[in-house]
Amino acid sequence: MSRIKAVFEKLKEEGRKGLIPFVTGGDPEPGQTVAMLHALANAGSDVIELGVPFSDPMADGPVIQRSSERALAKGISSRKILDYVAEFRQTNQHTPIVLMGYANPIERMGVEKYVSEAKKAGVDGVLVVDYPPEESIEFSGYLRSAGLDPIFLLAPTSSDERIEKVAKVASGYVYYVSLKGVTGAQNLNTAEVSSKLPTIRKHTDVPVGVGFGIRDAESACRVAQSADAVVIGSALIQVLEAGNPQDAAALAGQFIAPIRAALDAQFGAKQ
Repeated sequence: MSRIKAVFEKLKEEGRKGLIPFVTGGDPEPGQTVAMLHALANAGSDVIELGVPFSDPMADGPVIQRSSERALAKGISSRKILDYVAEFRQTNQHTPIVLMGYANPIERMGVEKYVSEAKKAGVDGVLVVDYPPEESIEFSGYLRSAGLDPIFLLAPTSSDERIEKVAKVASGYVYYVSLKGVTGAQNLNTAEVSSKLPTIRKHTDVPVGVGFGIRDAESACRVAQSADAVVIGSALIQVLEAGNPQDAAALAGQFIAPIRAALDAQFGAKQ
């Protein structure tokens, strides 16, 4: 059983909701990345999405684009991201790490080599924004053979046919994009989210994490009424962007902890 599946099974048993923060590897300070992963885990994150910086992050809004630009300017590469995961794994063997990025860096390294190196580093899942399911059968096969989960995006505009295609290849969790647009958009409509999730669950029993537009404990709790997990990225990146880069780990933990507490207070945490 993968670490991601084990986490979601435990959450389900306890009646709790998953919390999945996103940070860009190497931002805001490369030397803080591993400490930041530990801080997020210690603050109650169930899964951590670690962004692989890319020069043309087409699905991302300005906040995450800037984080990629800063990381690339400091020489952060796919290899360095894998090194961060390997260092994190030296002392944390339980918190799943999902790499989130784009196809180009994977194809530059070579798909088979990338999967092999990700497995060796201790990665648990990979979400490639520009790998649609129909073009990911081979890649998903490599991931599964290595015991890694292929994570896919679904959106408000996803048809039943698209949801079925994702359901055939996805494992770990499905990432439902709650808004039309790029990361960092703020017009979150929880009624639309809750109306779409039953359609997704009709096709798959893989847990559904919802992201885009979640900015704080209040919005996280609203989305968690219908989602299995909430994903929060741009709001966290903004906190890191505004703070001292040397305080990134502390700031990340301080941001996530009250969201964890709010979710647990509302959704069945055992006292």
